[in-house]
Amino acid sequence: MPLLLDTGVLYALADADDDWHRRSRAYLATNRDVLLIPVTVVPEVCYLLRSRLGAVAESRFVQSVGDEELSLEPVMPRDFKRCTELLAKYPDIGFVDASVVAVAERLKLRTIATTDHRHFGSLRPAHLESFELVP
Repeated sequence: MPLLLDTGVLYALADADDDWHRRSRAYLATNRDVLLIPVTVVPEVCYLLRSRLGAVAESRFVQSVGDEELSLEPVMPRDFKRCTELLAKYPDIGFVDASVVAVAERLKLRTIATTDHRHFGSLRPAHLESFELVP
C-alpha cells in the first residue's frame, strides 16, 4: 500500500535544521512503500523550499519527482468536492491538507506521513475513525 506524504515531511527531509528532519529520514529509510504525493502538494513544497532553502533545494525536489522517487497522484473532480466539504467542516486546514485527506479517502489509505499532527489528528476521515500519522 502506498504511503501518502504531506508537505511538512517533504520539507523536513530537505532541511537538516528542521525539528522533524531526523524522524522523517529515519522513518522513510525503513519504509518500503511507494511514496505518494497528491499533485497539490508539489507547489507548496516548491514554494517552501525555494523561499527558505533556495533554488537548489527546490530543484532537487523537482528532480526527485522527475526521477520517480516520489509518485504523483492526481486530484480528481470528486476530490475537489470532498475538499469543499472538509474546508467547511475544518476551516483551519487549508486546501492542500484537504486534498491530502480527499486523496487518502478515495484510495482508502490509513496512514499519512506528516509533521502536522495537530490538524490531521483532529480530522475524521470518511473511511475510518482516524488516520495513523507518521513519523
